[in-house]
Amino acid sequence: MSEVLKITYSAPDISKTGSLIVFIGDDGQLPDAVRKLIGTTGAQSLKRAIEAENFKGKAKAALTVTAPHGLEVERVILIGIGGEKDRKETDYVRLGGVIAGRLGSAKSASVLLIGPSDWRVDGQAASDLAMGMRLRAYRFDKYQTKKRDNDTEKTSGTVSVKIGLAAHAEAKKLSKAGEGIADGVILARNLVNEPPNVLDPVEFARRASELTKLGVEVTVLDEKQLAKIGMRALLGVGQGSSKESRVVIMRWNGAKAAKSAKTGPLAFIGKGVVFDTGGISIKPAAGMEDMKGDMGGAACVVGLMHALASRKAKVNAIGAIGLVENMPDGNAQRPGDIVTSLSGQTIEIINTDAEGRLVLGDVLWYIKEHYKPSLMIDLATLTGAVLVALGQENAGLFSNNDTLSERLHAAGVATGETVWRLPLSTAYDKMIDSKFADMKNTGGRFAGSITAAQFLKRFVGDTPWVHLDIAGTAMGSPESDINKSWGSGWGVRLLDRFVADYYED
Repeated sequence: MSEVLKITYSAPDISKTGSLIVFIGDDGQLPDAVRKLIGTTGAQSLKRAIEAENFKGKAKAALTVTAPHGLEVERVILIGIGGEKDRKETDYVRLGGVIAGRLGSAKSASVLLIGPSDWRVDGQAASDLAMGMRLRAYRFDKYQTKKRDNDTEKTSGTVSVKIGLAAHAEAKKLSKAGEGIADGVILARNLVNEPPNVLDPVEFARRASELTKLGVEVTVLDEKQLAKIGMRALLGVGQGSSKESRVVIMRWNGAKAAKSAKTGPLAFIGKGVVFDTGGISIKPAAGMEDMKGDMGGAACVVGLMHALASRKAKVNAIGAIGLVENMPDGNAQRPGDIVTSLSGQTIEIINTDAEGRLVLGDVLWYIKEHYKPSLMIDLATLTGAVLVALGQENAGLFSNNDTLSERLHAAGVATGETVWRLPLSTAYDKMIDSKFADMKNTGGRFAGSITAAQFLKRFVGDTPWVHLDIAGTAMGSPESDINKSWGSGWGVRLLDRFVADYYED
């Protein structure tokens, strides 16, 4: 995807711009500083438009005034920021998305980040606004050879956007971190959106390896190495594919030596089934094309590591992804097979479509044993059952640690990437006990998301751990102010905020 927005920061200025973006509260009045900038004639012109359209300035509402009298701009876009309560709770990332959705065919735009005295307009607000604009402008169109006329938001070429505010120096300083986070989300989206004939496990590993350019240490384990280690559960999933499986370990060492010596790194583990047919337990044909997104967890982990490295996060973190393709050929794993995992625990295969937990189990154990992390968080498009329970508004959260759960919940509220905790208990654990092995890979139809989490819990030991089931949020999720893409990049902003708020030096 090409860069479609070039964003800069300066003192408030409206000269030589195609579009002018102005914010107003629910009183319908232009801020005094804005009236001063646009002059008496321009202010009167906008006032007449506001009154004629009965524009109330409700939060995220918009009014476009074309060729306003007294202003040398093509259009003025009035964006509502609501009343006092709305302004206090402004999500500047989403507000940026609202702005980008209104730019249309504009070649340039000037945003006057000026509002009522009770509205925060500091450098962080400007940086977040820019992040939201970039995320909204994202399109995955690299395989489209013809422009679609019905895409009213698609821009032609690069749009120059200038965000004007008093704290523009602070905004410039903070913008690099915001850009790094946005790039991480976009990277995750690109990975999820790629077709499976392009993004096989080997190509996925190659793209993850590009993080070395940012100072991330990357190790790629091939099938021979995985077999030697003993990752037989993971390898069993991919044995029906002509594409070799891979495990990628990414390390970012950004914490001070003194602190890193006291605690282990944070570990983030992602399920990377680049395409999931279901294997021998094959899925129905309808909608199977969406199973290219069954690596949304791995995509998030790569995007997160990009974000942490880009903003030079003061933390030691490990990203680990298991990359496989689940196909039904003559060498494929069968229902009834028993495999021995890296942990030594044996697993009876009941359904080959319950494959992601086999991948994660081996990688979780490997990270726990080799890196002694202070915590582990795994992400996986693991079960359809989580959509039945939570729809597409929240990711399912399962954990053996209340503090981690509370911190992730708070980070979810702050970013809008919300989670909802579901239970774990020995009663559910009994549902995956096997007559022939230590466990079976599915507990049946009931409590499907919970029994999947119970399965993973057997591979984490006493390490503080969270499992996020993102089947409803990573792909095909509802469009929002900051995302018009099938692949959402969900989880990158959540986990970056989690790290920033609680774990950096």
